[in-house]
Amino acid sequence: MDEQIQSMAGAVKFLLGCIGENPDREGLLSTPTRYAKALLDLTVGYREDIDTIVNRALFDEAHNQIVLVRDITISSLCEHHILPFTGKMHIGYVPSNKVIGLSKLPRIANMFARRLQVQERLTFQVAQAVMDVLKAQGVAVIMEAGHSCMGMRGVEKCGTSTVTECFLGCFEADRYRREDFFHLLNVGKT
Repeated sequence: MDEQIQSMAGAVKFLLGCIGENPDREGLLSTPTRYAKALLDLTVGYREDIDTIVNRALFDEAHNQIVLVRDITISSLCEHHILPFTGKMHIGYVPSNKVIGLSKLPRIANMFARRLQVQERLTFQVAQAVMDVLKAQGVAVIMEAGHSCMGMRGVEKCGTSTVTECFLGCFEADRYRREDFFHLLNVGKT
């Protein structure tokens, strides 16, 4: 890992010079190493796997109604500009005699978010992973995020948000299940 950080730090130092900075000035001396470590932290999802995250936290349960974890904070890096996008994700599923430890849903979402991403793929990957792990009757994932690449460069429109959704199984096939999911998203909100 030290060799990887050292190699990445050299690349960052080169990039600092390319933008016209002096990478040897006092304020930037440690920046290449700090950035390399930060980038490894922000992309830890490449070094995680679903089995380790789930860690056998699947439980037999006859429950067959929607289970929803909402307002999961998500931070990721756009693969097109390597700038952050952040927002909230809502994950719902209808069990098939198995439920998952509730903390595992945000952990699954984070594993995929901590990779270079596009929001559309991230939404699908989380839904498909939950479906695969639980063999659920259905999975619904909605994500709303703001993208720095839209706010800081290009169109420069801060405050915009992008909403993506993925419905699998019974949520895709049954509009009443989808309506129940949307209803639950709004329960308790004013």
